[in-house]
Amino acid sequence: MKLMISLGIFVVGALGGYLGSLLDGGSSLLGTWSLVLSTIGSFAGIWVGYKAAQYFGL
Repeated sequence: MKLMISLGIFVVGALGGYLGSLLDGGSSLLGTWSLVLSTIGSFAGIWVGYKAAQYFGL
């Protein structure tokens, strides 16, 4: 379960950070939107990883 949650945090948080950098005009990966969406994505990744672990029976 810990592996699935960690993967969820990494993947969904990275996607959120990437989408945030696109909203900032691609200027930097440390823009305001990038940090906000990365944080939200990380919390969503915890939920996704937990549900994936339950689904796969881990």
